[in-house]
Amino acid sequence: MPHPSSAPTIDLPRLRTAFDGQVVAPGDSGYDQARQLFYGGWDRRPGAIIRPTDAAGVAQVVTMAADGGLELAVRSGGHSLAGHSTTEGGIVLDLSAMSNLDLDLEGGTAWAQTGLTAGAYTTATGAHGLVTGFGDTGSVGIGGITLGGGIGFLVRKLGLTIDSLLAAEVVTADGRVLQVDGEHHPDLFWALRGGGGNFGVATRFQFRLHPVDQIVGGMLLLPGSAEVIEGLVAAAEAAPEELSAIANIMVAPPMPFLPPSAHGKLIVMALLCYAGDPAAGERALAPFRALAEPLADMVQPMPYPGLFEPAEDIEVAEESARSMFLDRVDRAAAEAVVEHLQASTAPMAVAQLRVLGGAMARVPAEATAFAHRDRRFMAAVGAVYEHAADRPAHDAWAEAFAAALRGDGGPGVYVNFVSDEGPERVREAYPGPTWDRLAEVKRRYDPGNLFRRNQNIPPASGPA
Repeated sequence: MPHPSSAPTIDLPRLRTAFDGQVVAPGDSGYDQARQLFYGGWDRRPGAIIRPTDAAGVAQVVTMAADGGLELAVRSGGHSLAGHSTTEGGIVLDLSAMSNLDLDLEGGTAWAQTGLTAGAYTTATGAHGLVTGFGDTGSVGIGGITLGGGIGFLVRKLGLTIDSLLAAEVVTADGRVLQVDGEHHPDLFWALRGGGGNFGVATRFQFRLHPVDQIVGGMLLLPGSAEVIEGLVAAAEAAPEELSAIANIMVAPPMPFLPPSAHGKLIVMALLCYAGDPAAGERALAPFRALAEPLADMVQPMPYPGLFEPAEDIEVAEESARSMFLDRVDRAAAEAVVEHLQASTAPMAVAQLRVLGGAMARVPAEATAFAHRDRRFMAAVGAVYEHAADRPAHDAWAEAFAAALRGDGGPGVYVNFVSDEGPERVREAYPGPTWDRLAEVKRRYDPGNLFRRNQNIPPASGPA
């Protein structure tokens, strides 16, 4: 395969013939919109954006990129923090036209094409009182979140997204379309569950559907203080496994549901989901409401898809973000959150804390490529701002903030929350023997590292 530095060119007439109506290229109307990502800091110009509708079309694109030495970026929802959903001059394989969903209600399973968003999938299954747990943002593509693991509103009750993954259809670097599960290509099935997009293009997933109809959930806004932060985390860890909590701590913007006196003050925006009996849910949520007089309380019984209702999108121009797993969130960590958020000079700065455990922790670490099953908490910190020239200062803030939270805790990071931070951080996502095992699977299925626009795991050395 020619090296990208040889600057291979894209034969657009051939592409347009092969993919009638599915190619967007420079100069076409809609090109600028088609190349945009969720995170606006990645201003790259692909040579072509191709939107196939099935695995056969994906295989054509993969083969064309491999034969032509073209850099290939695979996009599901376009939420890659590191900008991996696009390329400069290469091909973007955009899966957004692949959005079929086939439900087997009697069997309790779903086959979903990977261009679906988490919100679209959840709305469709929720109409039947059934769910698969994804993240917490409806516009995320199910391809990327699943391949990285999937941590969301049901993590304590149902585990990770990959814990509900039964099978996958995958296009490999040699253009084969493989049906993969625990009995067919089990090495690849293991790697897909947490190893990211390193091993092929996942075109369809088969998920287990779980009966979750009504939940008690929504947003609870509390005044921000170290005491409230520490208390909320403790309450979430002590709660029944039916409850999962995500705490976003920030300086309050002028939101219409907040009293004006709270604007510009530190607040805790808790996103809560109790997936169980409503009366038990109200009892489980009482300790959160007792932490302080709520500034706003939108927690109520609702259908589960209500958590994914479209929210007003925040325009993300530039972002400096860091994430990590933590083994404790004590008063010192809570005070560090308050201190660093108040010290930020960015227009928006946020810290997010998630309490893990429950069903996620009961899966053996070696069962999937996601090997952080025993970590109790996950934290993320980020600053959003307008000008790239301000990045060094905000990166330094994020690094110092992350170090203060981590303390003397060990390394570790969720691969879907890694930004453009270098290979050592990617290694942190795959501790112990996990990395070597993934590199060996990579050697078998992608020895030329065609799929490298990701948090990359280079193939192990040796014959494929």
